[in-house]
This record gives sequence, C-alpha cells and structure tokens, in this order.
Amino acid sequence: MSSVLSFARSLLFTVAFYLVTAVMMIGGLPALATRRGVLWLAQTWARVVLRLLHGIVGLKVEFRGLEHRPAGAVLVAAKHQSALETLALVTVLDDFTYILKRELMWLPLFGWYLARGEMVAIDRSKGSRALALMNEEAAAAMADGRRLIIFPEGTRRAPGAAPAYKYGVAHMYDRLGVPCLPVALNTGAFWGRRRLTYRPGTAVIEFLPAIPPGVPRDTFFADLQERIETASDALLREAGLPGSARTALRAQET
Repeated sequence: MSSVLSFARSLLFTVAFYLVTAVMMIGGLPALATRRGVLWLAQTWARVVLRLLHGIVGLKVEFRGLEHRPAGAVLVAAKHQSALETLALVTVLDDFTYILKRELMWLPLFGWYLARGEMVAIDRSKGSRALALMNEEAAAAMADGRRLIIFPEGTRRAPGAAPAYKYGVAHMYDRLGVPCLPVALNTGAFWGRRRLTYRPGTAVIEFLPAIPPGVPRDTFFADLQERIETASDALLREAGLPGSARTALRAQET
C-alpha cells in the first residue's frame, strides 16, 4: 500500500509541476521585458514548486551554510544529483546565472526565458573553443557581480557514483579571479535522476566555506572535489544511504 501511495503522490506532483510550469511560463511572458523580471519569475516558480513538493510528496529542502555565501561575484560549484538543486538554488542566490548546455536555449518559451535571463550557454560542438567562449561570457557575468552557478561534473550523477569532475571548472576559477563556493547535497536520495519518483523526507543542500581566489589550478581542482565529495557522502549517510545501500540505489537508477 505504501508503494502505491508513493506512486500516487509522485504522479500528482508531476502533474502539478508541469501544470504550474506551463501556467507561469505563459502568464509570465511580460517578465521577458527585463532580465530582473525573468529572475523574479524563476525564483517565484521555484518557491511554488518547492511548496508543492513538500505539500504533496512530503519532501522539503533544508539549506545549510548560508552564512558562507560571499557578497558580490562568486563562482558557485555544486554537486549535481537531480533536478531539485537546479530549482532550489535560485531561491537562495540572488542575481544568478547558470552555465548550461546550448540545446536548452532552443526549447519553446523556456529557451526565451533562459536567453533573456542571460544564462551562459555551452556549444559543445565547438570543442575547445567552447571553453574559451564560456569563459568570456562568464567573465562578463562576473563583471556584473553575479552568482555564476556551474555543475563541475557536467551532468547529473547517481548518489554514490564515482565523481567525474571536468577540469573546465579550474580553468574558469583561474580566469575569473573570484571566490568559489562549493555546494554539497543529497538530493538524489529523494528525487529520481531519470525517473519521476520522489521520496518524502528532508533533502539537504549545504554551502561549504568559500575557496578564495588565487589558489593554483591543480590545488583548487583537487580541493574542490575533496570538499564537495566528502560533504556529499556525509549527507547521503544522513539520508540513510551508507555503503551498500548507495550502491543499490545507483544500480536501480541506471
């Protein structure tokens, strides 16, 4: 019975999520007039979705380490396990800009919002040139004092999966000359990576102490991974996924 109830709640939330998203994207078209309007709409949408998630599924998000957020321009490097952190992070980071794949900009309506919000799009077809173009756009965002959000592994990883960080984050950190704010989380224990399944509980997103600018690239790259992975593993254990349980969940979602 509990599995049936869980499925019903997941299905109800999924329907509510897409309905709210469609209504807000259409009704929010006037927000396209300004970038600030788009950011406000995105934050409002994310807060509504998080309330629905808590009310329907019984899943809430807890933020820790908010005091570690530095003022001004910062590179936010987050673990990526599900779509939940993509939503949740914008509710606690003002003047945000995401680094995302270019294909998302082609989506009807949604892509318009991304473009007007001045997100940094990566054209992977350009190879090494893509990194240079991304760094140029990122530098422009930093000049405006924004919170630039990047997922260093490039894609969602199952809870407990071996880390797969891309060195591009180190190049970007070195080029931008701003603090880097590592973010650990355990969202993948509650929000399915590839399936529309959601588990009740408390997902934690934790901001770790910022890494100051000026650290050598190789040292920074190793330190960033160590901080995020150590803290994320601790949060997974807190969510009840130690050792073999994490391995089992990873096998289930692949």
